[in-house]
This record gives sequence, structure tokens and C-alpha cells, in this order.
Amino acid sequence: MTALSVNLNKVATLRNTRHHDAPSVMKAARIVLEAGAAGVTVHPRPDARHIRERDVFDLAELLRAPEWAGREFNVEGYPDDRFLELIERVRPDQVTLVPDAPEQSTSDHGWDLPADAAVLTPIVARVQKLGCRVSLFADPDVSVIEGAKAVGADRVELYTGTYHDAFGGPQQDEVLAVFVVAAQRARDLGLGLNAGHDLTLDNLPTLSRAIPWIDEVSIGHHLIGDALWMGIAASVKAYQKCLEAGQSQSAPLKAATR
Repeated sequence: MTALSVNLNKVATLRNTRHHDAPSVMKAARIVLEAGAAGVTVHPRPDARHIRERDVFDLAELLRAPEWAGREFNVEGYPDDRFLELIERVRPDQVTLVPDAPEQSTSDHGWDLPADAAVLTPIVARVQKLGCRVSLFADPDVSVIEGAKAVGADRVELYTGTYHDAFGGPQQDEVLAVFVVAAQRARDLGLGLNAGHDLTLDNLPTLSRAIPWIDEVSIGHHLIGDALWMGIAASVKAYQKCLEAGQSQSAPLKAATR
């Protein structure tokens, strides 16, 4: 079963519009874990516009509690010195490296591999020595997947923004087939597979059905948005049902050649 990691950035974004702790990121984390989420994801950006460094430490402590044994903490970010020092102090279960510039509003593309190999190879090794699994944010391109394997990554996280944009339109099947090709290459190489960005209650079952071997999806914006209408716990359970529905009906999708 594909694990659901809930990204809490948007809870922090709302909190940061006031000078107090409401809505509480920690309370949201407890609710999603109680609802059955496999873990939580955060992205502590340099400008702290949503998740703050203190949140990272508090969440790490929460997830070390015996009641959450087996749940995972995923911290994503651009691997500058500040970020790597934070990772060394927190040592989360998984570190997702993203090629974000500080001024980006959101992660919207993967690493340029193999061009970024010289930069990433020592960073991947450094983080793995801390006992963290390393995932690289990646576009659905076979050369990128192969590059991730070459630098020693444990997993890739497929950037699914382009899938979201194509979903429901005439290019949906063609775009989805590109993701299947990339996902299959990751599988063939022995890389773990994550996916994330603009996954919704509408498009998640189709992706899950086409690529049932996804290890983890990280979902924040739409899950928290849906929680405005149904509550956080119900939203988590709805996304889990999407994964279950997709995987119970999984069937191979004919892959596009590239």
C-alpha cells in the first residue's frame, strides 16, 4: 500500500499570518497521525514563510514518541549549509532534496541530472551517513532517474505538477504514460519511488492505478484545502481511500516510448 505523508506547510502558512500559534502545526500533526497518515512532511525554507526551524524540532520530538512508532518524518529542502546543518541535528527518517531557489513560491521542477551529479553526490552520501533515506525531487525523465541512481539516492520523488495540469484533458493519457515510463525505470534500477505536487482526490486514484508500486505520496496543498470543508482527519481518510481504490483496480498502462 502506498504510504500517505501529509505536508503541513499550509497549516504553518495560515498560522504565520498572526503573532501566535494558531492554527497549531503540532495539533495538525497529531490529528493526521491519529487519522492514520504514515507520516508528515515539512519544507523549512530560508525565509521561514511557512514551516519554521522550531517546527522541525518539535515535530521530530513528536514522531519519536512510542505511540507513533513506524510513522515517518520527511524533511524537504534545498541542500545549502543551513539546511544540511538542520538535518544533522534532526536526523529525520527521510530527506527529500529539491532544487528550489529561495524566491520560488513552490517546488516546480526536479534536479537537472546528470548535470547536477557533482554537487549532489557528496551531499547524498553525507545525509545517508546520518541514517536518513535520501529522495531526489525529479521530473519524469528516464535520464534524470538514471542520474539519481548514479549519485546514490535511495528514492526519487516524481514531480506531478504536469500530471495535474494535464488531468482531465486531451493530453492526460500521454502525460500519464510518461510518468509510467519513468516510474518503471526507477523500479528496474531498484530505486524507491515517491510522488508529489498537486495530487488531488480527483487525480490520485488514476495515478495510483497506473503506478501501484509508488512507495509514498506527499500531499499538502489540496489535502489541507479539502480539510476546510471536511475536517483534517476526514480529509486524510479520503486520500487514503483514493489510494486504496486506485491500487485495488490497478492495471498496467501502456507506456509511451521516449
